[in-house]
Amino acid sequence: MISVQNTGVVQLSDAELLDTTLAMKPAVAVFDCDGTLWSGDAGYGFMVWSLDQGLVSRNASDWIDSRYRLYRSGGVSELEMCGEMVQIYAGLREEEIRRAAAEYFRTHIGDDIFPTMRIVVERLRSLGTAIWAVSSTNNWVIEEGMKVFQIPPERILAARVKVKDGIITSDLMDVPTDEGKQLALERAGISDPDAVFGNSIHDVAMLRIAKHPFAVNPSVELVQVATSSGWPVFYPASASKG
Repeated sequence: MISVQNTGVVQLSDAELLDTTLAMKPAVAVFDCDGTLWSGDAGYGFMVWSLDQGLVSRNASDWIDSRYRLYRSGGVSELEMCGEMVQIYAGLREEEIRRAAAEYFRTHIGDDIFPTMRIVVERLRSLGTAIWAVSSTNNWVIEEGMKVFQIPPERILAARVKVKDGIITSDLMDVPTDEGKQLALERAGISDPDAVFGNSIHDVAMLRIAKHPFAVNPSVELVQVATSSGWPVFYPASASKG
């Protein structure tokens, strides 16, 4: 039986989430990534890791550190910060960053994939559901992560910059966050997805256009929206450890 908390939140168990999503047989399902498919923030984590690895100059490292401090204090917007976290790699060869992203995901994120969410994606894919990933994290990390779920790059909408002759530029192409996630989906021809899964307030816009929205591992702010909107919530029990 689906649990209804005293707060009015409809909370799904692992089995209920699987049963609910499979029963609706969605033609299109959309997933946020960080905090929804795995724990933690892969975008921020990769940035810190890549700085520690010396992939960017000391000047760029100091600059992005100061910008992130401003972001934490509210002086820089989510949109600006997510874009700048991709732009700091301007001038580097994309193949170098792709290798780094693969190593980072394998060593820092892969073990933190939520087991139930992995099964949800696998089961939906086996039904023929078109799976899309939408994230404000850079496309290099997200594309590596979605290899685990067998989701091709053409169904990944992530923060990205132009690459010219194999060299990363600072020209932003997209930063899907907040309303930008909904807009990115609409540009891809998806205006009313059957199911959307997200974990934060920055996913609300795309959750609202879903026929069936799911708040997964939700932040406090998203729980409030989910409660007032009647959206079910799901709390993963733990992250995968192998």
